[in-house]
This record gives sequence, C-alpha cells and structure tokens, in this order.
Amino acid sequence: MNERMELTLKVQGMSCDHCKQAVQGALKELDGIASVEVNLDSGNVDVTYDEDTVGKEEMEEAIEEQGYDVLN
Repeated sequence: MNERMELTLKVQGMSCDHCKQAVQGALKELDGIASVEVNLDSGNVDVTYDEDTVGKEEMEEAIEEQGYDVLN
C-alpha cells in the first residue's frame, strides 16, 4: 500500500465559492488525489495524495489551468 502524503499549496486569486469549486474539481480529477480542502481566507489548499501517482508539479499545473497562481 502506498503512503499518503499531505501538502499545503498557497494559491493566489481565490475569492469565492466558485474559485474553491474550480480548484477542488481540478485537483480531484488527478489520479492519486485522496482529498482536497480549500481555505479561501488563507488561500491555503491542503491536499492528501499518493506520491507514487501524482506530484506537486501536476497539482500546480491543474490549479494554474483554472487561472490561479500557486505561490512557492
């Protein structure tokens, strides 16, 4: 069984429920994503994922394709 990892991404530009749904939806479409929690107030996106299946780069790309910036 693969170990699940947790990662917090700082995302800029999310301001409403639609933003939250867009980011959550984009991440959940990726293989290996177990859960996504979006906090609009802080801009943090907490992701639980299988590191053997998906990486941070793919998550960032999925978010950026929705029109948001991921800060490092």
